[in-house]
Amino acid sequence: MPAKFGPAGNGDSFSAMGYKNSLQVPEYIVKKGLDCFEYQCGRGVNIGQEKARELGRLAAEAGITLSLHAPYYISMSSTEEEKRLNSVNYILASARAVHAMGGDRIVVHTGSCGKIPREEALALAKDTMRLALAALDSEGLGQVHICPETMGKVNQLGTLYEVLELCRLDERLIPCIDFGHLNARDQGSLREFSDYEAVFLSIRDALGEDRFHRFHSHFSKIEYTTGGEKRHLTFEDTIYGPQFEPVMELTAKYGCEPVFICESAGTQAEDAKTMKDYYRTLL
Repeated sequence: MPAKFGPAGNGDSFSAMGYKNSLQVPEYIVKKGLDCFEYQCGRGVNIGQEKARELGRLAAEAGITLSLHAPYYISMSSTEEEKRLNSVNYILASARAVHAMGGDRIVVHTGSCGKIPREEALALAKDTMRLALAALDSEGLGQVHICPETMGKVNQLGTLYEVLELCRLDERLIPCIDFGHLNARDQGSLREFSDYEAVFLSIRDALGEDRFHRFHSHFSKIEYTTGGEKRHLTFEDTIYGPQFEPVMELTAKYGCEPVFICESAGTQAEDAKTMKDYYRTLL
């Protein structure tokens, strides 16, 4: 199975092509020459089960793989127990929705470090993750993969090391490697081919061949400041990175089969196709 490519939510071209509602997404993705889509629930899981199942049916007929981005306000590392327990409920709601869609991956932000040491924040996040896995199991949703995401702001929990440490908890946890976030939080750290390769090898060394070959990924160029991520850009940008070509070359080199979700600002479908077309030339 080759890597899959698609957008995070609907870009500017969705409405420009005359589409109006989410049940038209599979047709849109096919017309764009793509093969996956990440449904956005950043502000809450507001899709009903019936609509989720219908979207899933249409996506399956079109050969489109669906994943879901869980609410942004999840905080697995909060020092307040109530917020952590609420986060488990948000993860559970996300899992119910993606399962109804026929998908099996939810992307989750792990939270911030606040005023506590990073090690303490990571320990809290691990505890919350264990509770979330238990909650999924209790509802018969153990097949849904939680994908903790590498984050773009310096004060957020979500370095590459922290995400891989979280994923060590359970084989079902798949890392969401956001190359734009990694580059932004470390002030443009992805410069040479070897910088990108180090990310790939870190995943393999920490989690083994299976998850290395099927990791989840977000990709976009991102403007950054000393605090990290500032705003998402498009592939037209020539000032900020990262570059997608080394990621595609390494994906082909190591025979990886990730899901690549493009998060460009408005051109996510078109930029996802640019990535896919380049990747296809390498096979």
